[in-house]
Amino acid sequence: MKVEQIYTGCLAEAAYYIESAGEVAIIDPLRESKPYIERAEKDNAQIKYVFETHFHADFVSGHIDLSNKTGATIVFGPTAQPAYPAYIAEDGEEFKVGNIKIKVLHTPGHTMESSTFLLIDENGKENAIFSGDTLFIGDVGRPDLAVKSDLTQEDLAGLLYESLQNKILTLPDDVIVYPGHGAGSACGKNMSKETTDKLGNQKRFNYALQAKSKEQFVKEVLTGLVTPPQYFPKNAVMNKMGYANVDEVIAKGTQALSPAAFEAASNEENALVLDVRAAKDFAKGFIPNAINIGLEGQFASWVGTLITDLQQPILLITEEGKEEEAVLRLSRVGYDNCIGYLKGGFEAWATEGREIDTVNTISAEDFVDKFSKDNTLKAIDVRRKSEYDSEHVIGIENAPLDFLNNYMASIDRDATTYVHCAGGYRSMIAISILKARGFENLVDVTGGFSAIKATNKLKLTDYVCPSTLL
Repeated sequence: MKVEQIYTGCLAEAAYYIESAGEVAIIDPLRESKPYIERAEKDNAQIKYVFETHFHADFVSGHIDLSNKTGATIVFGPTAQPAYPAYIAEDGEEFKVGNIKIKVLHTPGHTMESSTFLLIDENGKENAIFSGDTLFIGDVGRPDLAVKSDLTQEDLAGLLYESLQNKILTLPDDVIVYPGHGAGSACGKNMSKETTDKLGNQKRFNYALQAKSKEQFVKEVLTGLVTPPQYFPKNAVMNKMGYANVDEVIAKGTQALSPAAFEAASNEENALVLDVRAAKDFAKGFIPNAINIGLEGQFASWVGTLITDLQQPILLITEEGKEEEAVLRLSRVGYDNCIGYLKGGFEAWATEGREIDTVNTISAEDFVDKFSKDNTLKAIDVRRKSEYDSEHVIGIENAPLDFLNNYMASIDRDATTYVHCAGGYRSMIAISILKARGFENLVDVTGGFSAIKATNKLKLTDYVCPSTLL
């Protein structure tokens, strides 16, 4: 028996490969099929089942394409109603994969169809659970993401409590927990950086499992939640209703366009120009009105948070060789309408003498000197509210990138405004959005809050350990 976690850091998502005696089960695959097919071929094995723990909200699963390419059966837990062929299992039903079994445990709460898959090994021992978004390491799934449910988040939290108590916590302490996500995902509020653990440890140390009553559990789980990213319900609908073939999406998105063709497509298609280069490279020169969301960070989740229309035509500016990666990572969160990329990158645009823009930057040291001498200086911190509340520079206001539109009216267009985040990734995103909206007097503080703090020259609020990472 082989169990492999296939973890994708930019989405904080875990898919699983399980093989026994030449048969394979895949759990919660990402959009692309190739890695799973190649992994099975390496073992000379056949993918028999694709198990889905629920209709995911934070990414588009690859279950449909993987099933079409391999003939594998898609399996959901009870109450799921997908709009494509799939097997809807009963609670407690077992599936044979080689010499092992996978048992379905219906665990509603995160969503109504949410299910945990229990791995029973060759000796009949309960070996591991694949808990999806029901149980994380250090946390449980948020109960406010169900699509078109008549139940309140309090109702769902109560169901989650019962699922945990009756289906999961009754299992042996040595059962391995394989969750659907780790730290960085917005599907939970305070997940561990660890991506697997023994159930016994979670019984002892997971805050949500310490509740003495359902009422206490509901209160603790719901405290600290913020509005989920706008793309979550849209991805959940795609996972339920179906989506375009990813190979066709990639083929369309990786069309190379000359600068002239790129500009024409931008105008004719009303396309968004998305520059995925590193923040420092974007600052040195970019196409006016382009939005910068760098591939090196949590690219897909920030795209999903900030670009509200999944059907928005997108034109890409990337480093050479990164075009397909960018298109694929967009497709993982449902942005299937990329229509091409700039051949030769930004350099090709600049070489032709076309209009460019830049971002003014300042070192943390120089910013600190200015801020210390002028208490009227304008500055905004675009970190999440939980980060800001934990610790920030006294006198700098919070304008979280997640909700930047809500703060634009309070930003003085005429005054020079300094912008920082934690390290520089999000501040450049914010500046690019503001510049596209007509704000000109913006300066990026390189190194962000971490560099500002390291100077030890500005007064900070007392540190408060955050109760939520959302």
